[in-house]
Amino acid sequence: MSNDLSQYELSAARKMDAEDPIPSRRDDFHIPMHQGNEAIYFTGNSLGLQPKGAREALETELDDWARFGVEGHFQAKYPWVSYHERFQQGLMHLVGAKETEVVAMNALTVNLHLLLVSFYRPEGNRKKVICEAKAFPSDQYALASQVRFHGGVPEEDIIEVAPKQGSHIIEEADIEAAISACGDELALVMIGGVQYFTGQWMDMERIARAAHNVGAMCGFDLAHAVGNVPMRLHDWNIDFACWCSYKYLNSGPGAVAGAFVHERHISDPTIPRFEGWWGHDAKRRFLMEPRFVSMDTAEAWQLSNAPVMNMAIHAVALQQFTTADINELREKSLRLTSYLEKGVMQIAEYSGSFIEIITPSDPNRRGCQLSLVAHDHGKQLFEDLTEAGVIVDWREPNVIRMAPVPLYNTFEDIARFIQVLKKSIR
Repeated sequence: MSNDLSQYELSAARKMDAEDPIPSRRDDFHIPMHQGNEAIYFTGNSLGLQPKGAREALETELDDWARFGVEGHFQAKYPWVSYHERFQQGLMHLVGAKETEVVAMNALTVNLHLLLVSFYRPEGNRKKVICEAKAFPSDQYALASQVRFHGGVPEEDIIEVAPKQGSHIIEEADIEAAISACGDELALVMIGGVQYFTGQWMDMERIARAAHNVGAMCGFDLAHAVGNVPMRLHDWNIDFACWCSYKYLNSGPGAVAGAFVHERHISDPTIPRFEGWWGHDAKRRFLMEPRFVSMDTAEAWQLSNAPVMNMAIHAVALQQFTTADINELREKSLRLTSYLEKGVMQIAEYSGSFIEIITPSDPNRRGCQLSLVAHDHGKQLFEDLTEAGVIVDWREPNVIRMAPVPLYNTFEDIARFIQVLKKSIR
């Protein structure tokens, strides 16, 4: 590989930005500052940047609350009683679903538990769960507590599929083999659509097919996938999924999450589900009837009315994805991530350094995140980058995660980063 870093000169990067067929939307976001200059922000996989329209959206709801009081449920600019309905169109396109299969509600792990009530139903020998090794801790906690709740033993009933020795990537063939080995003992496969630690994009359709072949359910945590990679949950026959919206969807810390339920399950009268007022038939909701009547959409999994202030920013953030198609953003993401990858690899080669990328090199197996292992001196490298105005993410024991988000990151951001990385490694 050539060690010529001339393509990472700022003038070359700026030219690439100017000529890119998908213009950056950077001006629509607030960029954090560092010592009077814009920071190099590569942490959209942890918390997306604030859209500039967020403040106005919040003020609209505050003004309507002040003006109407409780009547804002019906008289606000966006009536609160149906506020959650604002998100179905945007979410269905992002995850590849029908409008009736998606809903914005709660927080990610709350939604995961609510969905596990419906889709983890151990019976007889069919009680095991398959997930990926080193899953996001909250997923691990949720799965283990659900297994215990049903009288199982997590250490026996949860099977983690790990990368082969010497590799960082989980092969789908190994997941299939684990599914096949469990056979009729398997109740559920629940995996991260994009693995948070390595950035690996799982073949979700393939995994779901394998689970269904042995009679198990299959769901995904899409926290690191939604807004990052295009998906077709309905066509892939996924049973359920859930996600947060504060990462690639830029909806703010603790923002409202989302859920998907495949239409074949929605009207199934045998499926267990925790139920609440906002999952009740909207046409009859204010009749205050004692018997629950399902919405017959994914909204039936709702419990409570919408957190309007929280959702106001989510509406602004989702608007970005209605005017910038996720497939176009994916094209730009491929260019940005490849540019970053090549620069890091050139520095690693020419310096003989201690860094390596553990994210799949095949662009079809990753989103926009690159995870960098910094052997021996990783924390020092992370601190040096931070001091230089690079905002990246540190994960124990030795991984630096970077995400060049196509909505607001640029080739210039990457060029600046490569220059900082070169100095830090030296």
